[in-house]
Amino acid sequence: MIELEQYKSDLKAVEEGIKELGDSLNLVKAEEEVKELEAKTSAPGFWDDAENSAKILKKIKQLNDKKQNYEKLCEQREDLITLIEMAIEENDEGMVSELIDGCKEFHETYENMRLETLLTGPYDKNNAIISLHAGAGGTEAQDWAQMLMRMYTRWAERRGFDIKVLDMLDGDEAGIKSVTMLVSGVNVYGYAKTEKGVHRLVRISPFDASGRRHTSFASLDVMPEFDDDIEINIRPEDLKVDTYRSSGAGGQHVNKTESAIRITHIPTGVVVACQTERSQIQNRETCMKMLKSKLLEIAEREKMEKIEDIKGDMKDIAWGSQIRSYVFHPYNLVKDHRTNFEMGNIGAVMDGDIDGFINAYLKAASVGNLETN
Repeated sequence: MIELEQYKSDLKAVEEGIKELGDSLNLVKAEEEVKELEAKTSAPGFWDDAENSAKILKKIKQLNDKKQNYEKLCEQREDLITLIEMAIEENDEGMVSELIDGCKEFHETYENMRLETLLTGPYDKNNAIISLHAGAGGTEAQDWAQMLMRMYTRWAERRGFDIKVLDMLDGDEAGIKSVTMLVSGVNVYGYAKTEKGVHRLVRISPFDASGRRHTSFASLDVMPEFDDDIEINIRPEDLKVDTYRSSGAGGQHVNKTESAIRITHIPTGVVVACQTERSQIQNRETCMKMLKSKLLEIAEREKMEKIEDIKGDMKDIAWGSQIRSYVFHPYNLVKDHRTNFEMGNIGAVMDGDIDGFINAYLKAASVGNLETN
């Protein structure tokens, strides 16, 4: 029962932290906002604008969920303390395993909610547009880009996020040269932005008949998806629009018509593409939303003063610029060079278990304790 005494002590120790978490979540303001939004749902003509009404209902749900999740966390802590005291008093060994699991679940939930309070950026709650590009190295690098695509897809599924491939360029023999994906959910950009940078792979290449060790690189770029109601002036004469046939799976209609769209913003050189929708019109709409997101991101970050930095702070896709290394040989280790957080279970990481890296970065960023390459 000594172990349960320690868990009880840990639960009591976070009492002040729980109160601070409630203050950080600003639940009083959230309640007031819910009342204001609910009043709008009763206004005449509210349901006439389906898109706007859906946004308001979604916002109400998010605010209510925040309050309910916090209340549930507080109740869980009180219940665990009570049950532990009962188990100790009655010397009930049968409850120990279940109570320990419950305490671990509580602390994990508590830590995740604390991390959410660190997502205070203006666009952290937005969806994210993620782009992966293979570095130099041919088939080996292209295979690595596809492995990363699978990793982020699995991560999104673990988190309950929706993921949609917008554009993809297949590799020459295997893998992919590039892919752009839209990941949708609460706080997606706040989490995904921590992954921006160059990712390095070290392994025995399956494409090398001599069985030599290879080092490959792929870069990941992330930008927030912005709502359509944000104003930005994009002149038609500044756009170069190309149509082409989609590649890969997609059905006869998609592959036999030039429905894919590529748009180049001439003043900045930004290029966006989409080939997953069935029509040119749909692909063009998606491209324009992506372009708007990129230009707005640039305007926010650079204030449009340094247009030559259009690609952001992305470094060369090469040695010495990586944010993280994934080593398959001669040992198994994934290490983030910014935070020094590492995991030895590389299989779990490649299956989407990357929250440890994301959380470590958010914590380090909150106290200004990040290493630079």
